[in-house]
Amino acid sequence: MTQTRAPRADAVRNRKRILVAASEQITAHGPDVGMDEIAAAAGVAVGTLYRHFPTKTDLVAAVVTEYVARVADDAEAALARVTAGEHPLNELTAFLGRVIEASVTDRAVKAAAHALGTEPSDHVDEDRAGRAVAALIRAGQADGDVHPDVTVNDIYLLFSTAPTDQPLTARARWLTLVTPGLTTQARQAES
Repeated sequence: MTQTRAPRADAVRNRKRILVAASEQITAHGPDVGMDEIAAAAGVAVGTLYRHFPTKTDLVAAVVTEYVARVADDAEAALARVTAGEHPLNELTAFLGRVIEASVTDRAVKAAAHALGTEPSDHVDEDRAGRAVAALIRAGQADGDVHPDVTVNDIYLLFSTAPTDQPLTARARWLTLVTPGLTTQARQAES
């Protein structure tokens, strides 16, 4: 049986710096930013970047995967707060707002991922996020605040249509306008 050795601490730090720099550089300069510029921004040699990410597609996929993991962590934290007694609708709405704000800075990275045809390399975090969001919705429905027909796909639809290219005031106004559509108070069940 072969044992896999844990990565060295400096390799872990370099990988993290590369991912942060890639996200920042793609956001600041667009999807065509070069690997050399990303390596320089990360403070690593370009060879170090290529050791971690042999292609730009690999790098962008890793950045998107990290973003999805953060969304999953956030959804699970919101669910934990609901389990501890917080109001489900408030947590669901706050989660939606946080993801939209995170998407503002990651919009260019998503565009780069789309252009390169990449997706997250690990669907485990997508599944984690989906399960946590579904549980938040069910908790809100059990409280009678979230409309019975709201689904995880509805929340994802809201993410995809959010005005991430607009200023903060417009994004906040959008959230204020769409939130009632999730609730039982704003609409009657369709017959």
